[in-house]
Amino acid sequence: MPGHTSGRVTAERLTTRDGQRVGEAAQHPGTSPARGVRGGALRKNAARRLRRAAAFLAGGALLGGLLQVHTAPAAYAATNSGSRTAEVAVDSLTPAVPTKGGTITVSGTVTNDGSQTITGAHIGLRMAPGGPLSSRSAMGAAASRTGFSTTADGYELTGHQAAVKDIPAGISLPFSLKVPVSDLGLGNDGVYQLGVSLTGLIRSTGYEQILGIQRTFLPWYQAGGTKKTQLTFLWPLIDRPHLAVRSGTDDQQSPIFLDDSLAQELAPGGRLRQLLDLGKDLPVTWVIDPDLLATVDAMTKKYQVAGDGGDLVHTTSGTGTADANQWLSDLKGALTGQKVMALPFADPDIASIAHSGKEVPGTLAHLKSATDLATTTVESILGTTPETDAAWPVEGAVDPSVVAVATSAGADKVIARSDSLSESGSLDYTPSAARPIGGGTTAVVADSALSKTFRGDMLSARKETLAVQKFISQTLLITEQAPKKQRSIVVAPQRMPTGSQAQAMAEAISTVTQSGWAQAATFTAAAKATPDPGANREVPGSGSYPKSLREQELDTDAFRQIQATQSALNGFRVILSHPDRVDTPFTNALLRSMSTQWRGSKAGAKTFRDATGDYLNELKGLVHILSKSGTLTLSGRSATIPVTVKNELGQAVSGLELRLTSSQSNSLTVGNPQQVTVGGGHTKSLKFGATARRNGLTSITAQLYTTDGARYGNAMTFKVYVTSITSTVMLVIAVGLLLLVLAGVRMYHQRKRKAAATAEETNGDGGDGNGDNGNGPDPEQPGDPAPDTSPESLEPSATGEKVDS
Repeated sequence: MPGHTSGRVTAERLTTRDGQRVGEAAQHPGTSPARGVRGGALRKNAARRLRRAAAFLAGGALLGGLLQVHTAPAAYAATNSGSRTAEVAVDSLTPAVPTKGGTITVSGTVTNDGSQTITGAHIGLRMAPGGPLSSRSAMGAAASRTGFSTTADGYELTGHQAAVKDIPAGISLPFSLKVPVSDLGLGNDGVYQLGVSLTGLIRSTGYEQILGIQRTFLPWYQAGGTKKTQLTFLWPLIDRPHLAVRSGTDDQQSPIFLDDSLAQELAPGGRLRQLLDLGKDLPVTWVIDPDLLATVDAMTKKYQVAGDGGDLVHTTSGTGTADANQWLSDLKGALTGQKVMALPFADPDIASIAHSGKEVPGTLAHLKSATDLATTTVESILGTTPETDAAWPVEGAVDPSVVAVATSAGADKVIARSDSLSESGSLDYTPSAARPIGGGTTAVVADSALSKTFRGDMLSARKETLAVQKFISQTLLITEQAPKKQRSIVVAPQRMPTGSQAQAMAEAISTVTQSGWAQAATFTAAAKATPDPGANREVPGSGSYPKSLREQELDTDAFRQIQATQSALNGFRVILSHPDRVDTPFTNALLRSMSTQWRGSKAGAKTFRDATGDYLNELKGLVHILSKSGTLTLSGRSATIPVTVKNELGQAVSGLELRLTSSQSNSLTVGNPQQVTVGGGHTKSLKFGATARRNGLTSITAQLYTTDGARYGNAMTFKVYVTSITSTVMLVIAVGLLLLVLAGVRMYHQRKRKAAATAEETNGDGGDGNGDNGNGPDPEQPGDPAPDTSPESLEPSATGEKVDS
């Protein structure tokens, strides 16, 4: 408690969160008092043991003070702890890098996680003995410890405690503590372990204990004289695919988004808004997925959002147009004059391609297309030419096949991570990032510990503070490893940091780049830095690729489905008068189908692929042969068969060939194939000559083909019934017709004679009686056939339709 003297010692015992004993502090095993002892004799024995322990510990404290290199202030020398009874959260430590003659302020909260009220408590600071930490591994070990040990955690600084009111179970209370830097005992430059501990009493023990402790780190840099570490921090602007391949049915054919979540990310306070606002003031290297730019650009105009369950027919209006315009405008301003690193369009999963897709025809071509599209997209939207010569596999995990695929699209740099391309053990310091790995390829190896510092939940001030202090301290340790050797270090964080993670990253970057031991550098500079001769340059074998990452990858079936859709697209585009209207959205959709962001969502990835393929088949189906219902009847040996092709697309199609095939060519033959050209929204009827050799029922199949001989769409089959007429029957009919003509002539002459006789009786003068004025009737002239000007029928042939003969 405050105001203690070295003659009064408080026992400390290490316990679990519920107070169960775990072990003793290292100073004197077996000295903790018995718990729950009742009876005078037992209490007297316990008291004697406690006095002996106190005497021993007091001597130990004195000896420890004499052996310490740095100043050893008077401190609690307790050996018992309930360090899981309470949680100490350091929400703020300022300044992050203390300076000589200054003061540090530590503030936060303490939470009683036990079942009993904590009384008589106070917060104190503890500097670990032994001076600055000797290595990065020692820092990692200190951060991972959960129990309390005076040997490892040191003594509480005298005269710098902050009293805490009684803390009931489950209650949190704030604290704040100011300490002059001169009282911290900081000596040589380096990183020091700082402990913030809560000492107090609980009823079941009745004596003071360390009830909770939080460790963090203090970088101390006063002497200087080191060569500054070159620090490159990648700042990613990446998001998952949002655009559906289908567009709206309105006049503008508005893009349809799978959801409207991107609007929230671009709005004030949103993830992407924060990344932009924070990054524009930082010396970072921007890493951008061009698909995000294209998607936001699509949002700057009217757009639609899919309905419930991904319904792309019943859509609603999007809400993010204003925020998208503002974000894109601000991004252009922030990147003016800066280098931009662009990933291949839609950030294709390089490792998935390497392990499951490269043997599927066309997959590597997709990756090359994604790289080319990245350049044109960034140039058209941001007005700057990006660097596209670096590939970034997931988590920086590499093997020979990943490197081969990464460089197949033109990249000569691969962003790996040090836990994948590990050190050989020959170096006692962290080497520079650049590592030539053969074939003109450079592995730019990001530091694993630094890159993973800001993962997880950073919403709490405690986690953010600890992460920032850890990152800053790690960079100082790297510099101090080889103070006379300048090195270039790269940090590659998670691809899609949250807003809180970005805030922590920004604070750490700003602090480090303003320190005396490090300075900012571009990715290009890091890749060109002189490699350390002793650094590992051997790419690990395929067997070392992490199983956990491989399980997240797209499988071979996914790439086969993508290739099937691509093949269908190839067969569709060749018939279109404006293929770009289909090429662009479907090519982009296929690249999005391979996105790294589908990891962890295989079902979502398959749904996206299915929707892309289904929509393409739907569009192809809009060019089709109209069906014929019922059976056509052919009366005679020759006739023409009409077949109608309908185009429901908004553009003309050509380059198709319509072929008719008879199931019984010895009974009925049809004409030669015909070329098909149909305007958008129109139909076209084509007539095929047919010749019958015998009576009977025959099936005719109509099928469209592309110019390369591939089938297009579904075949249409109909039946033709042939009823040929024999020569004998024709002779009988001809004779019958002749008899009818002769009978008609005879009847005509009889009527004429009768009329003449009647006239003679009436006139009595024997006139000629023909009444035609001598001219005779004009012969009847047959009319010309009517022109075929009727509109092409949209309806199928009716039952019993007869073929034109």
